[in-house]
Amino acid sequence: MSSAEIRIAAPGCVLDGILTTVGAGDALVLFAHGSGSSRHSPRNREVASVLNAAGIGTLLFDLLTPEEEREDRVTAHLRFDIPMLAARLVAATQWAQSHGAGSHGLAIGYFGASTGAGAALIAAARLRETVHAVVSRGGRPDLAGSDLALVAAPTLLIVGARDTAVIELNQAAYDRLHCEKDLVLVPRATHLFEEPGTLAPAAALAAEWFRRYLLGRTATRAAGAERDTGLGTRPFHDRSEAGRFLAQFLAKYAGKPDVVVLGLPRGGVPVAYEIARALRAPLDVFVVRKLGVPGHEEYAMGAIASGGVRVLNREAVDELGIPQRVIDEVAARELHELERRESAYRDGRDTAPLEGRTAILVDDGLATGASMRAAIQALKKRNPARVVVAVPVGAPAICKSLQRDVDEVVCAITPDPFRAVGLWYDEFGQTTDDEVHDALARAAAEIPRPNHEAQSGFRASPGGRAQ
Repeated sequence: MSSAEIRIAAPGCVLDGILTTVGAGDALVLFAHGSGSSRHSPRNREVASVLNAAGIGTLLFDLLTPEEEREDRVTAHLRFDIPMLAARLVAATQWAQSHGAGSHGLAIGYFGASTGAGAALIAAARLRETVHAVVSRGGRPDLAGSDLALVAAPTLLIVGARDTAVIELNQAAYDRLHCEKDLVLVPRATHLFEEPGTLAPAAALAAEWFRRYLLGRTATRAAGAERDTGLGTRPFHDRSEAGRFLAQFLAKYAGKPDVVVLGLPRGGVPVAYEIARALRAPLDVFVVRKLGVPGHEEYAMGAIASGGVRVLNREAVDELGIPQRVIDEVAARELHELERRESAYRDGRDTAPLEGRTAILVDDGLATGASMRAAIQALKKRNPARVVVAVPVGAPAICKSLQRDVDEVVCAITPDPFRAVGLWYDEFGQTTDDEVHDALARAAAEIPRPNHEAQSGFRASPGGRAQ
């Protein structure tokens, strides 16, 4: 373990900090202190020492410059400028990524206290792919406002049992978080956890949370994303291998003339191709497009799918106050892309008839389930006799929740914590339009469709859409 005084360039200023690295330096927690505090906060330093003992690096830094601190002691206005503090935390995170990454990449967490918790959650919302865990101690997560709905990192809210006003604020914030979350009350503690014997359990809770979501993540990546697949501990090499593995769980559908395999583009199609070959079933593509929140496009406010179906995440839409006009504009753009893909992928081939058949919907993994739910609703409008969802890997809660919507859900593995689909593949590059087109063309040539399809009445338009 080693510590060093460092300086961080942030927008319009330079901030002082203390960086402590432990072991390989793969996990780092950045501290966002509360109002009137600094990198020298004795409570944060005590928590940091517990994290260091658990094998986690820490970065304590000043959110304000010395000049700003002097001004804030008089006016107390800068400590509540949460957007500014969040921007500085983002800058510190970027600095850490460029200076402190270990050999397997840096797993980053935030520890926020008091008003710093609001800044930490805003920064986590803006760095959804970078921040992997958040802990708030006696925090004001409510100050994150509408950004709460955008936080993806598992979030732990720790509150003193005697901090009545803040308990209510944390409960309200907890209800607005859509990520994995927990809220824990520490007995006898007030807002600052100054009572004897109250800070230690809070620090232990934080260490356990970060151990689970930071050290667990880096250990998984260092070992090649190992997990128990039932065939030994190894990652999927790529989507093709995942499809061959998943096909074993669908063997009961092999050779049945009423089965059709539908891949969700783009990543689901290589998986679906291997399943279609194994089952000797026709392969088709079922196009779904996410409706991203403007300015936070990685966060889905809904989706559209083949068949003119639109699915909205009503909770997110209401939480963020997204007007219908904006939803319609995003949907119109995505509809254009959806129609382009349907035409390009099928290359004039008929769409597979689905009425009265068993349709197996396939993707390369399930994270939020938004695209799959849109596909399910669209598919049901085509009147299949049975709907099966099949993925190589999925978040346990999402796989379970989908069971209410379809006849069968097959998730080959359901790791916990799940984190992201890409962590369970060695190779997870983006599938191209050409690869989707070629997979469908190969399947059309290799897998003969049952004879009754010739009399199905389905035909293709010049663009490949069913009439």
